[in-house]
Amino acid sequence: MQSWTSPSLRPLPASGVPLRLHDTRTGRIAPVIPSVPGRARLYVCGITPYDATHLGHAATYHAADLMRRALHDTGYEVEMAQNVTDVDDPLLERADRDGVDWQELTASQVALFAEDMEALRVIAPETYRSVSEAMDEIIAVVSALRERGRAYTVPTADAAGDDWYLDLSVDGALGDVSGWNEAQMLEVFADRGGDPDREGKRGRFDPLLWRAEREGEPAWEAGALGRGRPGWHVECVCIAEEGLGLPFDVQAGGSDLIFPHHDLSAAHSVALGRPFATAYTHSGMVGHEGEKMSKSLGNLVFVHRLVRDGVDPMAIRLVLMAHHYRSDWEWSDDELETAAVRLEVYRAAARRRGHHPRTVAALRAALRDDLDTASALAALDAWASSGEGTTGSTEADPAGWQDAPGDVPAAVDALFGIALTS
Repeated sequence: MQSWTSPSLRPLPASGVPLRLHDTRTGRIAPVIPSVPGRARLYVCGITPYDATHLGHAATYHAADLMRRALHDTGYEVEMAQNVTDVDDPLLERADRDGVDWQELTASQVALFAEDMEALRVIAPETYRSVSEAMDEIIAVVSALRERGRAYTVPTADAAGDDWYLDLSVDGALGDVSGWNEAQMLEVFADRGGDPDREGKRGRFDPLLWRAEREGEPAWEAGALGRGRPGWHVECVCIAEEGLGLPFDVQAGGSDLIFPHHDLSAAHSVALGRPFATAYTHSGMVGHEGEKMSKSLGNLVFVHRLVRDGVDPMAIRLVLMAHHYRSDWEWSDDELETAAVRLEVYRAAARRRGHHPRTVAALRAALRDDLDTASALAALDAWASSGEGTTGSTEADPAGWQDAPGDVPAAVDALFGIALTS
């Protein structure tokens, strides 16, 4: 699947200082030290292509983009993989509701998403694959789980074949990422694609691996598994393994993916005999009109509509930067107005030019401290209002600020993806 055109990346001289990120699994902030020296590998879960791209999506991919830029600033080569869930119940239901072919719906929404990512200057992933494109690999993985004795069948009443499930009891990996108890899992499992009460399952949280063909649904031939389509969680394991290798360094995504998706993706990988990710980091939820922004509530704010109404995409990035990536927050028109004013002030300051190494040092320090964008904005506000390079301190850059890069617009572009100069 074709992604989008990345913005040109002009990195600063490598800082050599590692990015520190919050790991959901441990609950601690720790340095990201790649398992392959000099090469950081990041996987971010992609969209199910309908109702793209709302501000919840934008917050997730903005955070992943900042992670990538911070790792690059350390001096690492960075590889990112991202999926597109184009074979899944919600997408098929939306296509049926709207009377369109699921592939046409996918194509239109993926194109819209690419347009939005390009407008927001998000760097494109090196591996960008849809479920339908990765079907051979997915079938091979499900077959391997079957051969390893980790899969079992559940009879179906509305299909010629059986459905296949992963037996979580064999490896005991359930909850490794979330640390949740059973009551917490049950509270959300059914709403997030699970079927805890299905008759014939060995465990309530056992995830679907392969769904036997039903009338009107897309299906693929899978040998001993029968014709059908994959479950949700196995796709990311396959696409991550193909693009990055297992285990990789950082799994990113929205906090609503902690359970079941990231828990069960990791469990799939353990069942295959290897770990999935070294660290897991999650973005908060974006609300609107007093509720979490979601497709079911219909309170979505779309990037493409804002842009088509004349909003500068860099102002959208500044709104996102005003909130720590792990926090839950609410979108408002007032925040957008504040960001638009801030952008003009920053651009006016950029036209004054000058050398401000302390500000650049403060920006780098903020970014590598668990993506502390609020502190970065405070440094930029001080720079823009004073016109002097007085933010930060000599301790902010181990090389000494006098010898550090001092071009603030170049640093803002490289570190935060925001263009302050034309």
